[in-house]
Amino acid sequence: MLSRVANSIYWMSRYLERVENTARLIDTQLNMILDLPPMRDDPHAWRPLISITGDEEYFKERYGDPTRENVIHFHTFDGKYGNSINSCLTAARENARSVREVIPSEMWEQINRLYINLKGTGASKKAAKEPHQFYTDIKMACHLISGIGYSAMSHGEAWYFAQLGKFLERADKTSRILDVKYFIILPRLDYIGSTLDNVQWTALLKSTSSFEMYRKKFNQISPQNIVSFLVFDKEFPRSILYCVMQTEKAIFKIMGTTPGPYKSDLDQEIEKISSKIARSSANEIMIDGLHNFLDDVQSDLNGLGNKIFENFFEPKPISNIRSYGSQAQ
Repeated sequence: MLSRVANSIYWMSRYLERVENTARLIDTQLNMILDLPPMRDDPHAWRPLISITGDEEYFKERYGDPTRENVIHFHTFDGKYGNSINSCLTAARENARSVREVIPSEMWEQINRLYINLKGTGASKKAAKEPHQFYTDIKMACHLISGIGYSAMSHGEAWYFAQLGKFLERADKTSRILDVKYFIILPRLDYIGSTLDNVQWTALLKSTSSFEMYRKKFNQISPQNIVSFLVFDKEFPRSILYCVMQTEKAIFKIMGTTPGPYKSDLDQEIEKISSKIARSSANEIMIDGLHNFLDDVQSDLNGLGNKIFENFFEPKPISNIRSYGSQAQ
C-alpha cells in the first residue's frame, strides 16, 4: 500500500474517532452539570474541558472566560482550533475524499453528510437549544460510519490502518474523559464519597456508553471499580487496555510480525505500553494518583503515535492538526 494512502486512512479514522470523543467529552460535562445543581452556578464548571487539553493560554487569549457558550463553541465550531469537531471533521472528510477508491462509497457518503450537517446554518442554533441531542447525533453518525467500515470494507492492510488510528485515538480519549472527573473533584474534595460524587461517576459511565456493561460486571458505583473497568477491562471496547491491545494487533498485522522476539522499535514500544498497563491495577493507580497514571498513558500514546508516523508515513509531521499539548502528525 502507498504510504500516502495508508496515511490518509489512518488519519481519517483518527479524526473521526476524535470527533466522536470530543462530542462525548462535552456530553459528559452537560450530564454532570444537569445532575449536579451546585455546578450550574459555578463559574469554573467548564474550565476542566480546557485544562485537560492543555490549551488554557490559547483559549484565554481568544475567548477569555471559560463559560459554557465559549467552551462549547471552542470545542465544536472553532475552525481555527485544530482539535475542534469542525476542524477534525473537515480533516477526516479531506482524507476520506483522497482515498475514495479504497473505502466503501457508503462510508464516504456518511462522512460527507455529517460534514454538511455540521456546516449547516442551523447547527450552532441546535447545539445551543438541544445540546444533548446535537452531540448524540454526532456520536451516532460516527457509529454508523464505523459500522459501515466494519461490514463493507475488506479486512486487509487498509482496514488495519483504520483500526490503528481508531483505537490509538480512543485509548487517549478514554483517559481524557476519566481526567475530566479528576479535574472536577480537584477543587471540591468534600464531594468525594458523597451522593454528588456518585452522580458524577454515573454520568461518566453513561458518557462512555459503558453504564450498562459496567453494571453487568459490578453491582455498585465504586470509583475503584469504574477505573478498573475503563482502564483494565480486556473485553469492553472503550477500555484503555482493550484499545491498546487492538492497536498492538493492528501493528502486528500491518508489519507481518507476531508477539515474541520483536523486530523493530515500534514493536517494542507498543509491547512496553501494553505490558505497563496490564501490570498495573486499579488499587495501585488510585493510591499513587489517577491523574498521574493517565498523564503517563497519554504521554506514552503520543510517543507511540510519533513512532507510527516515522515507521509508516513521513519522517516529520506535516499536518497542522495538533495533538493535545504537542504538535501532532
